Amino acid sequence: MTDAKAFQGIRILDFTHVLSGPYCVAQLAMQGADVIKIEPREGEPMRASPISREWTERKLNPMWMAVNVNKRSMTLNLRTPEAIEVVQTLAREADVVCENFRPGVMEKLGIGWKQLSELNPRLIYCAISGFGTTGPEARTAAFDGKIQAMSGLMTLTGEPVNGPMRAGFAAADITTGMTAAFALATALFQRSHTGRGQFVDVSMLESMMGFLNAQIAEYTVLGYRHEQFGNRSVSMKPTADRFRCADGYIVLAVLTDKQFDSLMTTIGRADTLSDPRFRDWAARIEHGEVLRDIIETGFDQAGLSLQQWESKLTAADVPCAAVIGLPDIVGHPQLAHRGFLQQAATSYGEVTLAGPAFRLTQGNGAIDRPLAQLGEHNDEVLREIGYTPERIAELRARGVI
Repeated sequence: MTDAKAFQGIRILDFTHVLSGPYCVAQLAMQGADVIKIEPREGEPMRASPISREWTERKLNPMWMAVNVNKRSMTLNLRTPEAIEVVQTLAREADVVCENFRPGVMEKLGIGWKQLSELNPRLIYCAISGFGTTGPEARTAAFDGKIQAMSGLMTLTGEPVNGPMRAGFAAADITTGMTAAFALATALFQRSHTGRGQFVDVSMLESMMGFLNAQIAEYTVLGYRHEQFGNRSVSMKPTADRFRCADGYIVLAVLTDKQFDSLMTTIGRADTLSDPRFRDWAARIEHGEVLRDIIETGFDQAGLSLQQWESKLTAADVPCAAVIGLPDIVGHPQLAHRGFLQQAATSYGEVTLAGPAFRLTQGNGAIDRPLAQLGEHNDEVLREIGYTPERIAELRARGVI
């Protein structure tokens, strides 16, 4: 069994939608969990693509595919008692239930934590919400932009002249999904000691702020308030920033004296090493704008391309990276070597998606199930819990599935 994936044998009932919850469950699905994604009969809204009518008609929005790999699809009309009975039957043998409705929704349906844990004391129930299930904001609706704004992240991002700026991806949703995946893994590991399930309460706000722990500590301990500083690194050193080259931008992470010496020598400005304005980091920070102009002028005057500069600086052991876009990085040989981008089967041919972001020597995670069409596994799942073909046909006729 050395090739068995980490969560093989774990069954998850996935009631999540949009991004944070589906991302969470997909991480465990790629590591072997048997995930039954339960959607409304019309499918969750994320199955529609704002940029492709073709994939909307197929109910396979690429963004939906990215966070729903390795899952089986089941449709249930949760407003019917028959559907609730199906969920209760599934929950009796499930290991995990995960949902990201507003607190109280699942309880009203009769399939909340207290109701389902009475049926299955080993059940781990994960509720993802904007602010958690307790506190003055518990019932307040949340979305990615709201959490980015509330957490302080937007005041740290972008250039001061332009005002607060959102991160270029759904940062709050994704960090919440990763936090929830870790929380579920923790709860499953704890169950191996106690034999008991438990309620896992994941807050988007706390998840986002958990990734800002260093900035929080600098404020609570020192009273230091971080503000927008563009592309400069958290070190605040002027040589750890974005710089313009002839045909693009390059990011430097020059943080040590040795790296500084190599940088200035490589760009043909070894004379600055004896300049008192740049004698140490305190002086370099004080004269940061002057130093920045020297570096960018050095890049410009040499007449080298962005890629040539990246190669030359890397050879000189100067930490750097050319700023490139997704079309460039998805074809990078490093990702190909690691097998990060993987092929996923659909009814319309194969697509390329991001796989697990880490490797194991045994039981490595992977995308190894076709992307599920809406309701594709209704009959399969119902048969597994004892429903006869006649009963399944009846549920379909009554609009339950």
